[in-house]
Amino acid sequence: MAVTIGFIGTGNMGGAIVKGLAAYTERFEIHIYDINSPLTKGLSKKYPVRCSESLAELVKQCDVIIAAVKPQYMKGVLKECGQVMDASKLFITVAAGLPIRFYLKNLGEDKKIVRTMPNMPALVGEGMTIISYGEHVNPEERQLAEDIFKCVGRVEVLDEKMMNEVIALTGSSPAYVYMLIEAMADAAVWAGLPRSICYRMASQAVLGSAKMVLETGKHPAELKDMVCSPAGTTIDAVAALERKGFRDCIITAMNECTEKAREIGRGTDP
Repeated sequence: MAVTIGFIGTGNMGGAIVKGLAAYTERFEIHIYDINSPLTKGLSKKYPVRCSESLAELVKQCDVIIAAVKPQYMKGVLKECGQVMDASKLFITVAAGLPIRFYLKNLGEDKKIVRTMPNMPALVGEGMTIISYGEHVNPEERQLAEDIFKCVGRVEVLDEKMMNEVIALTGSSPAYVYMLIEAMADAAVWAGLPRSICYRMASQAVLGSAKMVLETGKHPAELKDMVCSPAGTTIDAVAALERKGFRDCIITAMNECTEKAREIGRGTDP
């Protein structure tokens, strides 16, 4: 029998996960609800999903609830869920910054909570999802949660105390990479290349480089050294990046991202 999964929120992230799961209709039956009904109608035309008329209807119908809403809207969602949700259901959140204790406080201390941090490449099946579990989630339910997110990419399980720290590394990092690709393409256009091909070439360079790290197991510094020939062009580029504080800029940006996630979490404390 298929597992019934209900999505509360079908925007960028919720929609990306729906797309990934839609290829596994023999295992998952997907229900969706969003206050923006055109979003659910659009998804229902593309994928084999069922639109719920209300949040309460969706929660009653589903074994697994995935809340893909912004942190500032989560408390209102939980208030509605709590009126109809029993302890047998698995509640999965993708909201940044909100700790498991926040969900237990608002849904009930006996609820099964899974905290996740996926990222936008889930839309093309190359996501990176970090998962932490509440104490009431059993081994079978843990495996189910991991299987769900493996449908849209890779999965790593971490202790919840590291969840805010990992947001900058995986959840937010696609934005930095997109900025890198855009800058590389702009430099190539400045040098005289046609823009129509620059984004493709820059994107493939980033994709191939990342794949080499994953598949060779080599340290990124070792791979960098393989590209840097003595007195060559690449080492000049690397030296320029070092002079401009390239690595320091990335580290500083990620630290600020992490602090923002911690700030969101602190806002949930009593």
